[in-house]
Amino acid sequence: MKEISIGDITIGGGSRGFVLIAGPCVIEDEREVFYTLEELKGITSEMGIPFIFKASYDKANRSSIHSFRGPGLEKGLNILRRAGEGFSVPVLTDVHCREDVGRVAEVVDVVQVPAFLCRQTDLLVECGRMARCVNVKKGQFMAPWDMKNVIEKLRSTGNENILLTERGVSFGYNNLVVDFRALPIMRGMGYPVIFDATHSVQFPGGLGDASGGDRTMVRYLARGAVAVGVDGLFMEVHRDPDRALCDGPNSLRLSELKGLLEELVEIDRVVKGKTLFSKEH
Repeated sequence: MKEISIGDITIGGGSRGFVLIAGPCVIEDEREVFYTLEELKGITSEMGIPFIFKASYDKANRSSIHSFRGPGLEKGLNILRRAGEGFSVPVLTDVHCREDVGRVAEVVDVVQVPAFLCRQTDLLVECGRMARCVNVKKGQFMAPWDMKNVIEKLRSTGNENILLTERGVSFGYNNLVVDFRALPIMRGMGYPVIFDATHSVQFPGGLGDASGGDRTMVRYLARGAVAVGVDGLFMEVHRDPDRALCDGPNSLRLSELKGLLEELVEIDRVVKGKTLFSKEH
């Protein structure tokens, strides 16, 4: 499997401990971002888990026209730049239109293509051209083997720094399920695979004008994914999910993260058969 370098972090290779990609769904305000990031860096540094911070500057795919979308491109990128530089961590954010890619790629280490847009050729090609690393979430409507076409679009630009993320598949109306077979299938394509443990418990559009979710299921799906074998975990966290302005029902409570990570590290050690997660990782 290909190894992808992001700053001082290496993802992939088959035997490494998992990388954690975590943060709030959307930038609510600068103070909340920095609080969450400080807590996340403290937890992951103590446990020796490689960490990439994530947050969105604009959620263009919200259910309702009235939903909170974030601070927008200019203010959002300014906050993300200060977050990455101030805390010395790699940063990931998602793009929803081709026109944003160049600006975003100047600021963040990983540009993410949302699941709904994973087949948009022009967006993928622009991300491949401009971004140092591209993470593509598999669409809820796609089979895992269809991601080979996504890889080909990105590789056509000469970019080999590709991550693939599983986030569940549509199962009837307003529901998702996880087919864990997708993880080894996508890993077999030669690139690191991430499991999105929080969006996989989402109920898309389940609240009528917003998506619902069941965060109590995050722990079980994350355990399953690590047991199957993944290179990274993606989690949206918030100190008070019930007050979050986006994706609160499926976000993990920040205070519960460390306990869950302790469980997942032990599972990963058994699966990969090595001593992982030293502070010198």
